[in-house]
Amino acid sequence: MDASYLDLYLLSYFFSHSGQMNSWEIIEGLKIGQSNVQRPDKHEGFMLKKRKWPLKGWHKRFFVLDNGILKYSKSPIDIQKGKLHGSIDVGLSVMSIKKRARRIDLDTEEHIYHLKVKSQDIFDAWVSKLRHHRLYRQNEIVRSPREATMRTFPPPAAIETSQPAASVGHEATVCPPSFSLKQYQCSLSLMSLILPTELARCQSNLTELSRLLQSLEILQRTQSAPNFTDMQVKQKRTCTDTTESRGSNSVRVSFRGFFLRCIVGRVCIGVKEQRTSCVFACVCLQPGEQMGIPLTQQASNESRLSMSESVSEFFDAQEVLLSASSSENEGSDDESYVSDVSDNISEDNANFAGSAFRNGRRTCLPAPCPDTSNINLWNILRNNIGKDLSKVSMPVELNEPLNTLQRMCEELEYSELLDKAAETEDPFERMVLVAAFAISGYSSTYYRAGSKPFNPLLGETYECIREDKGFCFFSEQVSHHPPISACHCESKNFTFWQDVRWKNKFWGKSMEILPIGSVNLMIPRFGDHYEWNKVTTCVHNILSGRRWIEHYGEITIRNTKSSACLCKLTFVKGNYWSSNVNEVQGFVMDQEGKVIHRLFGKWHEGLYCGVPPSAKCIWRPGSMPTDYELYYGFTRFAIELNELCPELKDVLPRTDARFRPDQRYLEEGNLDMASSEKQRIEDMQRARRKWNEENNIKQEPRFFKKAVDANHRERWVSNNTYWELRKNPGFINMESTLNLW
Repeated sequence: MDASYLDLYLLSYFFSHSGQMNSWEIIEGLKIGQSNVQRPDKHEGFMLKKRKWPLKGWHKRFFVLDNGILKYSKSPIDIQKGKLHGSIDVGLSVMSIKKRARRIDLDTEEHIYHLKVKSQDIFDAWVSKLRHHRLYRQNEIVRSPREATMRTFPPPAAIETSQPAASVGHEATVCPPSFSLKQYQCSLSLMSLILPTELARCQSNLTELSRLLQSLEILQRTQSAPNFTDMQVKQKRTCTDTTESRGSNSVRVSFRGFFLRCIVGRVCIGVKEQRTSCVFACVCLQPGEQMGIPLTQQASNESRLSMSESVSEFFDAQEVLLSASSSENEGSDDESYVSDVSDNISEDNANFAGSAFRNGRRTCLPAPCPDTSNINLWNILRNNIGKDLSKVSMPVELNEPLNTLQRMCEELEYSELLDKAAETEDPFERMVLVAAFAISGYSSTYYRAGSKPFNPLLGETYECIREDKGFCFFSEQVSHHPPISACHCESKNFTFWQDVRWKNKFWGKSMEILPIGSVNLMIPRFGDHYEWNKVTTCVHNILSGRRWIEHYGEITIRNTKSSACLCKLTFVKGNYWSSNVNEVQGFVMDQEGKVIHRLFGKWHEGLYCGVPPSAKCIWRPGSMPTDYELYYGFTRFAIELNELCPELKDVLPRTDARFRPDQRYLEEGNLDMASSEKQRIEDMQRARRKWNEENNIKQEPRFFKKAVDANHRERWVSNNTYWELRKNPGFINMESTLNLW
């Protein structure tokens, strides 16, 4: 994928020329040479807005459209009082409409807003006004980007001082201080289209600006002292099995906000000075020189844990749980509740992270990930706005050498939390550990926004036996349309199973992944049966910029065998630059609603229990391997999942994902063979499905069966035949009835 930033004009242009996509229509943007767009009249009224999470149901909200900015609140009175729930710059958004359903969707990169109007007349009026305001806003940005920005948004200092912090469930999202920087990026691109003679020069400087933005992203995302070597293009090199050093020191970055504001100011000044000649100066940041802050230490790539701005003490992870705390212990209003985390992993978490390279398994993939800069992703996605992308064939370069069945196994990377839960007598402390396990399954996705797993074929399987972790896992693709994956895992301490249907939808700038299904866990010692749902995942900047991933929504964990306790977790929806990005908050309460334990942290950093300054660290992810950026962002555990040891070749079924040739060729770096094999396998699957339909044959799963749970919902559960068949007669001795590849 091209890493350079695509401007909004080109995005709108391609959208407008992509034709009618199913029933969605993409609204055209400002054309080259179009100017003197008349100032539109102010428009207001009620519309329905889809809940951000858990993405069910619609809110009635009052919207005001003025000068290309769409603001909304609960009522006109709240608008007058300034109690806004949100503000959308329609000029910088991808706008799509669905006439039949009277739907309006706005993809702003940070958020996707789904709007609906009941009346056709009102819908037509809103679409007409939004078109006009959008063109006017884009024209204003082109003509005077700095003035247009300053009129619409207050300076960063004003935002910080005047806007209260949004609560967890609040709809409002304060525009980040970096928003003006994004507008300048878009403005420069639009101006380059109007002045084609300066296009080459502008493009060169936009590339420099892109590098600066990537540097800022690294600084903001890790919230630690930047390792400036990571901001340079790394040469791909082979991985060696040398022991890594984990002793580098980290430094605090309490100057981060000041650092970012200064850079934004430098960009603004540079644009203003050079705008008349359209020669934009390169902004090259040298660490420590302009800021007057010596950076004598750099953060180690080995550690995934960020250093927060908190002044709280570090809480030793060895003291895992508090005793039951009083429900009167309210959460602190201070945002600096996350303790500083050192690079010294505790003994318990060292076992979690360290087993990956002490168990005799491989420590590196055979080849680094391919260069995707030459892939025109837009040509693939432009005809699939609002569609389920699981049905769309993608170039093999966009995949990672794992599939969804293996990803389900990856959720068990920190199964030691369940082993510890099986040894914990207190039901509330046990629930805390189960909650930590539910959160830990998302930690491996932090560096994985750049690629997608392979879609399993119907009947494809995967097996994983981990003696070091004490569990046996297998999974199978039980349905193709809709795609449903099921898995089952057994251990002496627990039984884990789930079936999930994944819906992937592309909205113009972002892709949402909506999981449908439930996760189940049984701990036989106590007779517990826990059940919980999954949250929504969104991958931002699909077409341009640096991709990043977020999870948002609510998880409710129930023990179906006992109503003694309940756990609720909220994955806070923020934006790339907000301080609460990746934040998780939650609590464990008894059947009377009394809060017993409070939970907080970040899904990629760790989970804490209690109230500062006495909170304890429950879980933290392990360290990342060397050069993980070059190897798909895989964790140590993920690197091991597709390894095919010689002793496994004769015991695995031929349907196991390790035998899948296109995935294996991609792992080995042979893109030509991977691409041709992927096409061949997909053609075989289509032919097989057509033959089954013509002969009225329904392909049934081999190792799972349908069952109805206590809530009368259909679920896929193990039929308890996999391990028996593996042992006797053995898969290699069975006649293959299904040739997947």
